[in-house]
Amino acid sequence: MTTYGQSREALKDFLGSHIIYTYENGWEYEIYIKNDHTIDYRIHSGMVKGRWVRNQEVNIVKLIEDVYKVSWTEPTGTDVSLNFMLKEKRTHGSIFFPKWVHEHPEITVCYQNDYIGLMEESRNKYDTYPKYVLDEFSEITFLENVGENNENLISIPPYEGMTDDIRAGKLK
Repeated sequence: MTTYGQSREALKDFLGSHIIYTYENGWEYEIYIKNDHTIDYRIHSGMVKGRWVRNQEVNIVKLIEDVYKVSWTEPTGTDVSLNFMLKEKRTHGSIFFPKWVHEHPEITVCYQNDYIGLMEESRNKYDTYPKYVLDEFSEITFLENVGENNENLISIPPYEGMTDDIRAGKLK
């Protein structure tokens, strides 16, 4: 019997996945499905290039065989919902950036964990509406399973050429 939903059994093949994906607009992201409730990620290009986050609380579900959804709300007020279609090596992402992030992305380009207070302050100081919506497919350009709770995987900031280094096996 196939198991879908949020159970550890349903998620076992997805947990520990390290994925690099590029949206149709060229924005490149990296995500590590750390466990059944947290992710780490880095943003390598696009509006908030250079941003990275560890231990982001998320909701993860298995929709159907080889298709998973990861959703969360960031301290910035940004809402994210990503569908990973592993067999097709594609994702579909819906990211709802608050107006302030779209107008002042530089505030968020940091190691967010050290600046939660600034994210919350900015969210309260600037307009959050209307939202800037990114709703696009992307291509998965790298996929490996490194196991759960690897604290070393996403432990340094993104740098120019990092994703090429990862794909070439130069960075673990």
